[in-house]
Formats: sequence, C-alpha cells, structure tokens
Amino acid sequence: MIQVFCSQRGSGKTKALIQMANSKVETEKGHIVYIDDDKRALFELHRQIRFIPTCDFKIKNYENFYGFLCGIMSQDYDIDTIFVDGLFNVVNLDRDSAAHLFYNLEQLSEDYNVDFYISVNEEENIPDCMGKYMNDLYVNDLVYA
Repeated sequence: MIQVFCSQRGSGKTKALIQMANSKVETEKGHIVYIDDDKRALFELHRQIRFIPTCDFKIKNYENFYGFLCGIMSQDYDIDTIFVDGLFNVVNLDRDSAAHLFYNLEQLSEDYNVDFYISVNEEENIPDCMGKYMNDLYVNDLVYA
C-alpha cells in the first residue's frame, strides 16, 4: 500500500507523520523506517524506528532513491512500513521519473508487503501518477489513518 499526504508547507505533515510512525511501533510487528532529508525528526521518533537522514547520502534522481530503498529493504527483511517525509526534498522528480518511481514503489510494496507513507508539499507540481495514492484526509486526521 502506498499513501501520499499532500498539504501546504507548514501545515503539520511532518508532526503528523512522526505521530503516525510512533503509534505504529505499538501496533506493527515488523520494523519501521523513517526517511527524511534532514535530522530534525531524530529525537521525536520512538527509539525502535530506524531513522535515516538522506542528507548524508548523494541521492540525485529516482534511480538513486529506488536503489537506496532496495538497499534498506535488502538489509532488513522485517521492514513492513516506510515513511518518507518530504519526497520532493529528498529527490528531484519530474513527471516521467515520478511515474517510474511510483511504479517501482508499487512493485516493492506488493512483492515485499511493505506500506509506504509519503508526504509532499502542495506547492510542488504534483505529477498525475501520484493522484491515485493521494489521501483525502486532513493533516490532523493522519494519526488516525
């Protein structure tokens, strides 16, 4: 399953994703990974969540990001949930590369039974291919999704 949360910058997406990740620690049996472009969320996440700041790596395009995800998943077969906070901050995507990335994410999700929760800023030019993954809930309701 893939869910994309889209809202205005500063609307509380990061805070809601962190709360959602922290609540999943108590309900999920598998491991949880939280990917962000900086290290600000490090101390807000439960200690059982694997936090990975992409600022430490040189991720430039969707192929790098997909390889990065595959490397994370190949290292730990017990991962069942991956959060990506600020996808467009992590990797530059145009329409075509977003379509390729989401096709590959769909395959990963199905093949390895991993759920992806991804946040994006509404100001970005959202590719059409992401529309079917958009969540209609308001940011305040993310914790209950």
